[in-house]
Amino acid sequence: MAPKWIELVTGSLEQKKQYRQLKARLEALPEPYNSVAKAVNRYLMYNGGIVDGDTIMTMMGDFVDLFERAATDSTPIREIVGDDPVEFADEFAAAYVGTRWIDKERARLTEAVEAAERAQEKES
Repeated sequence: MAPKWIELVTGSLEQKKQYRQLKARLEALPEPYNSVAKAVNRYLMYNGGIVDGDTIMTMMGDFVDLFERAATDSTPIREIVGDDPVEFADEFAAAYVGTRWIDKERARLTEAVEAAERAQEKES
């Protein structure tokens, strides 16, 4: 019973284990793949906005796979990220559909406007 309660508070323990494994794979990349992958990963975690753990794990797994393959094949960094690394990261994140933190705020905004509209209609 305790593990389910703990996971309710802290999130999936299995996902935390997967995350640590993926981070270890990221750290094991040779340079310059390591530094670029860590920089893009940081950007994805800040800007990707995904809050769904399963989606994050899938995205991160695919991301690490991409950089591991590139390192194995000695693919030039610019062939991976292109001329605009921000555009690359944004497009990479856009390929993963999941709940994003902004979805909650969009719902709040919509509800606030609808509540104000209902209140205004009652006054009329």
